[in-house]
Amino acid sequence: MIKVAVCGASGRMGQTIGRMVKESQDLELVGGVDLRPGTFFGVDIVATQDIETLLKNKKPDVLIDFTIAQAAVGNVKAAAKNNVALIVGTTGFTPEQRKEMAAAIECHVPAVISSNFSVGVNIFWQLVREAGKMLGDYDIEVIEAHHRNKKDAPSGTAKTILQILDEEVGSRKKLYGREGMMERGNEIGVHVIRGGDIVGDHSVMFSKNFETIELSHRAYDRSVFASGALRAARWVAGKKPGIYGMNDVLGLQKK
Repeated sequence: MIKVAVCGASGRMGQTIGRMVKESQDLELVGGVDLRPGTFFGVDIVATQDIETLLKNKKPDVLIDFTIAQAAVGNVKAAAKNNVALIVGTTGFTPEQRKEMAAAIECHVPAVISSNFSVGVNIFWQLVREAGKMLGDYDIEVIEAHHRNKKDAPSGTAKTILQILDEEVGSRKKLYGREGMMERGNEIGVHVIRGGDIVGDHSVMFSKNFETIELSHRAYDRSVFASGALRAARWVAGKKPGIYGMNDVLGLQKK
């Protein structure tokens, strides 16, 4: 059995992950971490400042983090210090925070870090990459939509899309929304929607005279992200220290 602890245990993703771990035959839920202590699915949730106590007492094999950037950095450091493998699905990190996490992880523990753990999204990224290779002279627009409570914009998934496009079509100016009188240039338009309980929609449009090619992915339930995170948790346990991505977990070809 792979022992799992969950950060952000009281949140929507934490609750989904906790339930799915509890229902798994090969995973054992041993604890949670959140702002306030409590319980979920029969195990204790400790306050964030007590995470090291949880890690020392319960000795999880893997810590899964879907929180906010500032909290995740501290959780990553605590896990690395206690030799606990990591799955990090939190987004919105600054470059400095990423460096801080990398320094804690490298040579100490294995970690899978991804802006999206959905298997479908990772295939979608591959398709965007292939399209970018062949459609570099097309106008490109990126559209994403999430629930009204999502704070970071554009989403981490959209930022990964933009990174892929930069690698394949060359770095272009990013225009975040449009207003007023303007002619389209060689920019990539980025459009962010926030409303209701939208789980996560992402689309990339490649347009030229007389045709448009659109690639899109729509998530209908958070369990799709949790399922990918658990797949990564099973994969990362026992791996060599270092930072991995879902490409490694899924055996997808890298650029």
